[in-house]
Amino acid sequence: MRILVTLFAAALLVGCQSRVADVFDSRQNAGPCPPVGAVYDVARYVAFADGTDETYPNITYTAEIVDVRMFCRYADKDPLVAQMEIDFAFGKGDAARSDTHAYPYFVAVTRRNGKVLGKEYFNVEADFNGRKLDGRTESIARIEIPRLDESIAGSNFEILVGFDLTPEQLEFNRAGKRFLLNAEQ
Repeated sequence: MRILVTLFAAALLVGCQSRVADVFDSRQNAGPCPPVGAVYDVARYVAFADGTDETYPNITYTAEIVDVRMFCRYADKDPLVAQMEIDFAFGKGDAARSDTHAYPYFVAVTRRNGKVLGKEYFNVEADFNGRKLDGRTESIARIEIPRLDESIAGSNFEILVGFDLTPEQLEFNRAGKRFLLNAEQ
């Protein structure tokens, strides 16, 4: 009887193994995922109290996009489906009035030539809880990248991430100015 039970258990394991292997084989991508990253000019966010100079004591909130990761899946000639994770670092300056702050950001799907195919806007919320620093990883469950057919690879597209900045914030970044809050100041 023990021999029959052992053989039955071995048969079940072999059966499970082949099913697991089939699932993983069907998930292999037919091509590469699109390149993904933060746009340099809009990867930092610095806000100052209204009507004040751009000096360290007047900072209300800062943020930076630290890392962007993406996972994608090809399915025949369907659109390429991607999931994304974005790591944010937040800072609260001396001029901040609240312990929470919403940072607006965008995710854009573009062709490699720069043409924007789609752009979505999001907010990520920082909760400082009496601290000067916070951080968060945001997940976006579904980004669709349009493909005409299965011969078009993900490498023909890019996914770009950045903060939705005011013209003044964008000018601050492009001028090469930079304030980073750290816990020791």
